[in-house]
Order: sequence, then C-alpha cells, then structure tokens
Amino acid sequence: MEATVPPTTRLDEHLLIHRAQAGERQACAVLVEQYWDRLFRWLCHLTHNRHAAEDLAQETFLKALAALGSFRAGTNFQAWLFRIAHNAFANQVRASRRIRQPFPDDLPSVEEGPVEQAMGKEMLQQLARAVGRLPADYRAAFLLRAEENMPFQAIAEVLEISEENARWRVFKARQKLMDVLAPEREQEPS
Repeated sequence: MEATVPPTTRLDEHLLIHRAQAGERQACAVLVEQYWDRLFRWLCHLTHNRHAAEDLAQETFLKALAALGSFRAGTNFQAWLFRIAHNAFANQVRASRRIRQPFPDDLPSVEEGPVEQAMGKEMLQQLARAVGRLPADYRAAFLLRAEENMPFQAIAEVLEISEENARWRVFKARQKLMDVLAPEREQEPS
C-alpha cells in the first residue's frame, strides 16, 4: 500500500526545495509526489492523450529536477514547474503539427464534491467536450485558473505572457464555454 504525502505548506515547500537542491533524493521524491497528479491532469486536458501527458509529466520533472539549482528561492515553485510543462507541451505541438485528438473519456478521476454530483455525469461530459474544443492557449489558461486555482500572475508566468493577457484568455475561455453550454442550460427544466 502506497502512503500519500500530506499537502505541504509554503514554508515546508521551501525547505523541501532547499533539501532537494542540496541533492536529497527523498525531498525530490516528495516534490514529485506533491505535484504529479495536478500536473498530469492539466497535461491530459492539454494533450487529450493520457500517454502523451504522462510522457510530458515525466519530461517536466526530469527537466525541473535537473534545473532545480536555478530555481530562485521565494518564487512560485508551482508556476515554475507548470511553465516547464507548458514549454514541453509547446515543443511537442510544434514538433508534431498533427490534428487535435478528441477529448478522452478516461481522464484521471478527482474526488466528487456536491457540485460535481449535482451537475451529473452528462453535464460534466458536455463541459469536458467544450473545454476540449477551446483553443489550446485559452484552454491552458482556463485550466490553470479553474483546476489549479492559480492567480493570474502565476498563470502569466507559466504561459510566459502578461498578467493582462492571462486574464483575457481566462475571460475569453469562460465566454466561449458559456456560448457553447448556454443552449444546453436553456433546455434544462426549471
């Protein structure tokens, strides 16, 4: 049975990073465990492919751990890590130049809360399809805000854009989702 690591506080995270920078393997393992699921889920949404997302997540952690010495203490580790992942994703897209795949039905599950249960499986599937149809730059910003609850400044760091542009992309993504989902919501009985 695998033990799960409890979420770390910001101070704990800085200590972990410092220990990992000093070469402590256990600290590196804890950092990977802390961020793997969220990074993998975000990459699944971007790539529409679990295997590609897993490859990108592994590549991201290898690059991040190799460059950990260049991480500046006091800055946002999550934004730094997700920026590495986004760059790896962008490189993959540029290299492949292939047509987008359909949104997968087998995304990693997250614990269902009351909102998800109320929406029902069909509505979640419609939302997932709508998010999957968003342009990649809007989808990336939207998912960082909606799923990772990142502030706009951190989204800007990850995507290497201005904070204003990050706000705009999230706004436009929400607008596009509302346009797609509005007909569905109007058909629901009151």
